[in-house]
Amino acid sequence: MSKKAFTALIIAVIAVLAVSFISPAFASAAEAVTEDAGIQAFFVELKDNIIEAFNELKNDIYTVLIKNDNYRHITDGLLVTIEITFAALIIGLALGFVVAIIRSTHDKTGKFKFLNSICKLYLTIFRGTPVIVQLLIIYYLWLGKAGVHENIAAIVAFGINSGAYVAEIVRSGIMSIDNGQFEAGRSLGFNYVQTMIYIILPQALKNVLPTLANEFIVLLKETSVASFIAVKDMMKGANALVGFTYNMNIPYITVALIYLVMVLVLQKGVSLLERRLRNSDH
Repeated sequence: MSKKAFTALIIAVIAVLAVSFISPAFASAAEAVTEDAGIQAFFVELKDNIIEAFNELKNDIYTVLIKNDNYRHITDGLLVTIEITFAALIIGLALGFVVAIIRSTHDKTGKFKFLNSICKLYLTIFRGTPVIVQLLIIYYLWLGKAGVHENIAAIVAFGINSGAYVAEIVRSGIMSIDNGQFEAGRSLGFNYVQTMIYIILPQALKNVLPTLANEFIVLLKETSVASFIAVKDMMKGANALVGFTYNMNIPYITVALIYLVMVLVLQKGVSLLERRLRNSDH
């Protein structure tokens, strides 16, 4: 990210932090006014306090983010966060679709009893435990001991966790398709696999696509705990800034704003996708 692009982010940081600085300015000005000073003295004092607060904020932003290109701790972490999110999404989609097909096939035909039991156990464990606990176990008790890089371990952990939720989303989409569609596939000479691939899954995917997009948003936010296994993501960069600047406000609020902007963009995309899918039904 260039310095010009980062300047826009800093403006957003100023807007958020200004609230916390202006409120004390009001309180300080009110204390400085005596009964005889009048309203004019109050506003003069208030103006001075606000100017002082903004100058302090500007100096803090320069010291914490701009000086010595400190912002690179966060922008470099942003790239890692995006890489982990997209890689985990691919694993989650692949794993989720496989589990969903096994589970829905068992529900409709009674086949794959053993595989269905394994899938249910997988869903119970990974949907029933916190993602941060899964991350720590997968890294420290498994992949970390095998010498696997922490980024890869994070991708695996988040991918497996996301797969459990994707599986139930896709399964609900498959189960929502009328059984007459399976009969239509058989009348065309398709076997079960062909019917599932060419008839059922396209319809199911259309029904659950907005929900899958929302799962991607959830996955993006969940990656913020990757720093617990020393992944150099945005939170790790913010922690580093806090460590040598002793300022907790600006690094964490900056990271929060970056996450907020990414989520808002993704939510806008989901809204456009839902609108387009609704229009295609008419």
